[in-house]
Amino acid sequence: MSRDGLTMTAGLETWTGHVVVCGLHGVGLRTVEQLHLAGVQVVVVDEEPDPRMVRTIRGWGVPHIVGNARLPETLDAAGLAGAVALVCTESDDLQTLETALLARELRPDVRVVVQLRNPAVGRAVAATGAAVLDVAGLSAPSIVQACLRNEPHELRLGGELFLAAAAHPRQAGTLRQLYGALAPLGVEPRGGGDVVLCPGRDHEVAPGDVVTVLGTPEELRAARMKVAAGLEEVQARSGRSRLRTRLRHVLQSPLGAADRRLGMAVLALLLVITTSTLVLRLGYREPDGRRMTLLDALYFTFETIGTIGYGDFSFREQPPGLRMFAIGLMVVGGLLAATFFALLTNLLISRRIEESLGRMRVTGLSEHVVVVGLGAIGVRVLELLVARGVDAVVVEADEGNRYLARARGLAVPVVVADATQPQTLRTVKLSRAAAVAVTTSDDLVNIETGLAVRDQLGAGHDDVPVVLRLFDRQLARTVESSLGFSAVRSTDALAAPWFVGAALGLEVLSTFYVGDAPLLVASLQVAAGGGLDGLAMQDLSARTRVVALSRVGGGLEHPPRRDTRFAAGDIAYVVGPYEELLQVLRRDTLSTAQLDGMTDGGPRADGVPDPAAT
Repeated sequence: MSRDGLTMTAGLETWTGHVVVCGLHGVGLRTVEQLHLAGVQVVVVDEEPDPRMVRTIRGWGVPHIVGNARLPETLDAAGLAGAVALVCTESDDLQTLETALLARELRPDVRVVVQLRNPAVGRAVAATGAAVLDVAGLSAPSIVQACLRNEPHELRLGGELFLAAAAHPRQAGTLRQLYGALAPLGVEPRGGGDVVLCPGRDHEVAPGDVVTVLGTPEELRAARMKVAAGLEEVQARSGRSRLRTRLRHVLQSPLGAADRRLGMAVLALLLVITTSTLVLRLGYREPDGRRMTLLDALYFTFETIGTIGYGDFSFREQPPGLRMFAIGLMVVGGLLAATFFALLTNLLISRRIEESLGRMRVTGLSEHVVVVGLGAIGVRVLELLVARGVDAVVVEADEGNRYLARARGLAVPVVVADATQPQTLRTVKLSRAAAVAVTTSDDLVNIETGLAVRDQLGAGHDDVPVVLRLFDRQLARTVESSLGFSAVRSTDALAAPWFVGAALGLEVLSTFYVGDAPLLVASLQVAAGGGLDGLAMQDLSARTRVVALSRVGGGLEHPPRRDTRFAAGDIAYVVGPYEELLQVLRRDTLSTAQLDGMTDGGPRADGVPDPAAT
């Protein structure tokens, strides 16, 4: 490392088995951190580094090259020739594209993991064999889960549907006694405290605890849990909600947006029509002396107000008083009709302008989710909510936001205003909302908005989840503990495991929370002669749970028994904390002899020191 601590590049071109990370901002720093904690050597390349981040990685002993990652000599200096993967998290999609294509050209066999926000470019890069990940798409499901805290989290393992659902024990007992074959993923103690992750089936729980279990819908039904029926309701609600949203958009919104002037004009016009109909019914005489029917009187009233006159009725032979009434009816009725149509036209035009500018009024909503901030993550959250049949309303401060058209396409009301203002929160019917997701791109604005929402909710804020999206993980922890927010999500921390997993060969399938503890669901294929080949399930880490096992040439084994042994080629679906899953992956990539050698704190096969020894 140089004296100023900014670079440490001597001999990096000869390294093997390491990961090159291009771009230190955002998710890049979290990716470097997680790779370092997993005991994997990392080399960072960043042309314009943030000095604060450089000091952070310097404390970890991670070398840093100040250079352009789009140049072959820079990647050569970072040891791309011996690297197992290259992770590109540049802040600009064009730079990411150039770096990924260059790495593919220099090392066609290296794993390339890139962050791309543009879907079209992402599909093109994925066609080259690179793993393309989007932070917004990876973190949005966890934000939606925090908003819909009582709904199950869906997983598809080996083509079969599984549900992670919260259960509330009605009596004391062990998890085995209460939930049978369902896989326990976490227990939140009723008195607070740390969440117990992946507890054993003999773990005792009591009423007031919250137990997260995993199983198929059939297994949940057999355990007499309502969550399976709840899933069916969610799926049915999705279809009903789309129709209901469209009807509300067409009918309810114009009616709800009608102002008092239009209402008064309608009432006055109805009063004139009613009066005229009664007068004509009682006072009008046909040439033969017969009175008008009620229908004829109503028909002639509309003829007169509309000044149409088809010749079927006439005031010519009527008494003077009735003819004077007809004159007044024409004048007053015409004025009221003209006023009504003018106000209605103004309403429809204003409505169209509001839709074009993303300023739809909020009417008739209840138990909806308020999404503050329509950025890349906000719009993903919105799409997931709509797909689940949940009503939503958006608050966005920028009327030029490029995602407004997508929100309009989903028929979701949008209020262009400052979400920190009480009037705005009243406009979106905050008092009737089921949850609030604050997803702007500014951490300070998100905190300020969350505090404003909580103040507006008053004593009922504990019943309405307020989910804050923050970039910095440490800030997220501090805000959650110090300011009393129950759901603060760091998007970088949520997305980093996907990047690390893709770089090391672990396929991350999903992330979700048990209380405030994140869990990952991943799949890995057991390597022949690796550390997992022939290992019994019970010998894995206590905080790692194998929930299903896809056998070579067989079906899906669920749940596998404790004495079941892995075999080469099996695909294991594992759930657990991120660090534990990386250790499982690391164990599988090493042979039994290498694992034995590591017990004494010896070096790994790739030259990386064993973290356990440090």
